[in-house]
Amino acid sequence: MADDDYVYDEASGEWISAADAAAATDATDPVEVRDSVGNLLADGDQVTLIKDLTVKGAGQTLKRGTLIKSIRLTGDAQEIDCRYDGIKGLVLRAEFVRKR
Repeated sequence: MADDDYVYDEASGEWISAADAAAATDATDPVEVRDSVGNLLADGDQVTLIKDLTVKGAGQTLKRGTLIKSIRLTGDAQEIDCRYDGIKGLVLRAEFVRKR
């Protein structure tokens, strides 16, 4: 990249040089998300519920042993984003799942 390249930093609301943006991206440590037994989770993993969970707003209970496919990490060490039939925007706590 040339020194005259600038990118918009949404966090600060300012234009910064591309070199500074690349350095800031490298400096941020990825959050480690671990399941109930300590396995490291990654985007796209499959997990199984370890207890029955009542889903607020959906009027539905997810049973123990339910398979959740293709999870996404949210940047929070305790939350994972996932999809399940009929439930949009499902966020689960990592302490209630086990990596499959």
